[in-house]
Amino acid sequence: MTPAPTAREAIADADNPLGLSGIEFIEYTTSKPQAFGQVLETMGFQPVARHRSREVLLYRQGEMNIIVNAHAGELPRGAAPGEVPVIAAIALRVRDAAGAYRRALERGAWAVPTRVEAMELNIPAIHGVGTSRIYFVDRWRSPQGRPTAVASPSGWGGDFSIYDVDFVAIPTVERHPPALAGLHWFGVVQYIGNDRIEDWTEFYSELFGFRALADDERFGILPKGRVLGSPDRSFWLQLIEPEPDILDVEGDESLQRVAFGTPDVLVAVAALRARGVEFVESSGVRSGERGALTASRLGGVMFELVHHAA
Repeated sequence: MTPAPTAREAIADADNPLGLSGIEFIEYTTSKPQAFGQVLETMGFQPVARHRSREVLLYRQGEMNIIVNAHAGELPRGAAPGEVPVIAAIALRVRDAAGAYRRALERGAWAVPTRVEAMELNIPAIHGVGTSRIYFVDRWRSPQGRPTAVASPSGWGGDFSIYDVDFVAIPTVERHPPALAGLHWFGVVQYIGNDRIEDWTEFYSELFGFRALADDERFGILPKGRVLGSPDRSFWLQLIEPEPDILDVEGDESLQRVAFGTPDVLVAVAALRARGVEFVESSGVRSGERGALTASRLGGVMFELVHHAA
């Protein structure tokens, strides 16, 4: 008798209950996609594809994908594109998207209803902080850490991916531009309300298997808050509360900025400065071997660099 096939989700273990395997993309919403696109291009990203039916662009460098969404339809209240670009969603690579989504709901996550149009992919999602969403994306990876090679019907070259369904490649553009100075995903900074750090630590721990780092285990040049490591150790979340008696952000929690890892921060800073990127240089924050922080653009967009080998 032929044994029944084993479900892919069974590969997940107690330490990594959803089978996380890194970040697939980060989505921003903005009503000024061209202006934000110029900011991304100075950071080394290149536009590689357009959505088939919506005002959405895909930017890429190396293994990183950023989606810029200027399409107001179907977004939750409060997440409609505004002039200041905001992080609206994070898509997590998992061994089995359907299984990860089901397990997340069983652990108490709130589902996000999806409305899929013709020629669009149905990507399961749960509610994140504020109006943000957390997507689950199937992404099988080889033992070397690269996506497994599957024939791509749209000619993306190499992998079959979610972008084959929803996006059309921009002609004459390099579809896999190399990363500038070894930039790669490092993590995301989340602003939280007063006395909410334990609540959010439990949220990420119970749903995804994140674990808090020791207080003396820090990254970069901005040591505030609590750092949580993903169970596959591929990225980190930094939870930052408002300063006591200075600011109360209760009810206004959000994903605030993205951090990129690089094996040599000063080399990355020099390369980005040559492209027109400015950095915060003050008595409290200064570019160094451990990290750097870009100056605010478009009313609040900042990126962080952290010393980290891919």
